[in-house]
Amino acid sequence: MKTFLLMLCCLAASYAWRCTEAPRLYNTVQIDAGQGKVVARDRYYYAYFLSGTRWSRLGSTRLKHVTVGPAGIWGTDSSNRVYKFIAGNFTTVPGSLQQVDAGGDGQVVGVAPRNFYAYCLRSTYASLYKGTGSVGWSYLSRTMKYYSCSPNNVCWGVDTRSQVYVTQRITPTTCGTYNWIRVSGQSMKMVEISTDGSVFGLATNGRVYQRIGISSSRPQGTAWSYVSMCMSINHLSYDLGRLWVATTSGLLLVCTH
Repeated sequence: MKTFLLMLCCLAASYAWRCTEAPRLYNTVQIDAGQGKVVARDRYYYAYFLSGTRWSRLGSTRLKHVTVGPAGIWGTDSSNRVYKFIAGNFTTVPGSLQQVDAGGDGQVVGVAPRNFYAYCLRSTYASLYKGTGSVGWSYLSRTMKYYSCSPNNVCWGVDTRSQVYVTQRITPTTCGTYNWIRVSGQSMKMVEISTDGSVFGLATNGRVYQRIGISSSRPQGTAWSYVSMCMSINHLSYDLGRLWVATTSGLLLVCTH
């Protein structure tokens, strides 16, 4: 059935984006890409790393969210425990988060359970943590349900009302933020900013959008551009010209422009 759906997807591809099946990982639920690396987790809560065309399972720790970026590979489990991938295994990090992102310039950001407070772990803490000792998470004075940063020190987030925000600057060594801007036009479930600053979002209606018109003087961009998908999408990530999408049926696609 999934092969048939993929054939339909290729036939129905828009002139702007062409999607093909990515290296096969059955029952993909969540995907993250950054700096040429790709990680994912399946419906059984196992995390995987893509090497060439093969997926390798990352240890035996079960995670609900996994992320990769300059800060390394991080994740959270169903009990909201935080993990960093160290020497071939996921090691717990003090803190409680339901979603985490390692895409920033060394810092790690995330969203706490229940109150949805957004937090940031300074780049020095994130890089030096080896499995023991304490770390200090900085509260960002925001409530978010999804949060994502890029190495160019810009972060995007979605609040509990599905409204989108961007901060013009975050300082990795202090986690200080400057000038949060509301981005209107779409209600989002999630939004991801890539290593190169490209921004994609998954709307509450299930549609995929790219933010266009982004520049250093206008980090919020100018408009949302609809990206046609022939399947229902559950999660997405973008890196190095490739849009990775996990469908609600568990199929993993990679799309190019």
